[in-house]
Amino acid sequence: MHQESREALLKRASWIAIVGNSILALLKLGAGYFGNSLAVLGDGIDSSTDVVISLMTLYAAVVAAKPSDRKHPYGHGRAETVATTVLSFVIFFAGAQLLWGAISGLIKNTQHEMPSTFALLATGISVVGKLILASTQRRYGKRANSPMLLANAKNMQMDILTSVSILVGLGITFLLGIPMLDRVLAALVALWIIKNAYEIFKDANTELMDGGAEHQLYVAVFAAVASVPGAMNPHRCRIRRLGSNLMIDLDIEVKAEMTVKEAHRIATAVEQAIKGDLQSVYDVVVHVEPEGAGAHDERFGLSADNH
Repeated sequence: MHQESREALLKRASWIAIVGNSILALLKLGAGYFGNSLAVLGDGIDSSTDVVISLMTLYAAVVAAKPSDRKHPYGHGRAETVATTVLSFVIFFAGAQLLWGAISGLIKNTQHEMPSTFALLATGISVVGKLILASTQRRYGKRANSPMLLANAKNMQMDILTSVSILVGLGITFLLGIPMLDRVLAALVALWIIKNAYEIFKDANTELMDGGAEHQLYVAVFAAVASVPGAMNPHRCRIRRLGSNLMIDLDIEVKAEMTVKEAHRIATAVEQAIKGDLQSVYDVVVHVEPEGAGAHDERFGLSADNH
C-alpha cells in the first residue's frame, strides 16, 4: 500500500471516530445530566476521552506519513507506536477511575440513582453507535495495517462493554432492588479494561524495543533466501517494525571464490526475493560472508537452523 493511500485511510478513520464519538459524548452527557444518572454521565465523559484519542490518532497519522530526513533517517513510522503507548495509558486510567468509583461506592454503600428513560435510551443508542465505530476502526486498521487503529477499535469494544454493563447493572438493580450489584459489575468491567490496557501497552512496548516479529516472517525470509541460487546459510536475521513497515537485516554466505560483483548480484537477488514475498518491507540489508565464515555462536538474530 502506498504511503499516500495509507495516510488517507488513517485520516478518514480518525475523522469518523472524532465525529461519531463527539455525537455520542454529547448525547450521553446531556442524558446523564438531565436524566439524573451519574453512570451515564460518566460514560459520556469516557466517550469524550475517545474524541481526544482520535485527535491524537489523526496527528500521529500525519507525523508517520512524513518522509525521512537528516534527524530521522528511518522515517517517522514509530509515531503510531508512540501514540499507541499513550493510548494504553489513557485506557488504563479510565479503567482505574471506574474501578476506584465502584470500590468507593461499595465501601461507602452509596445509593445509585436509577436513570430516567431518556438516560437508558441514550445508553442503548451508544451501544449501537460504538458497535458501528469499533467495526469501522477495526476494518480500517486491518486495511492500513495500523496497530494504532486496531488498538482504538479494541478500546471502543471496551466502551461497549462498559455501556452494556451500565444497562444490565441498572436493570438488575431496578428489578431486585440491590444497588451494590451495579457497583460489583462496574468493578469487574474496570478490571477487564485495565487488563486490555496492559496488553496494548505490552505490544506497543515490544515494538519500541524492536522485538516481537512474528515467527512466520522469519520463515518467509529464509524461504526467500533458499529460492536464490548461490545464497547459503542465512543467519543473524533480525526483523523489526516501523509502524506498518518492516526493516530486515541478515547475513548470507556465498562461495569463497566468488568475485565481489557476483556476490553483490546474489545479495541483490536475495533483497528482491524478500521484498517480493513479504508485504510492507521498507528496507533489507544483506551482509555477505564467504562460505563457512558465519559465526556459530550467534549472540543475536535468528538463523535458518535455530528459528
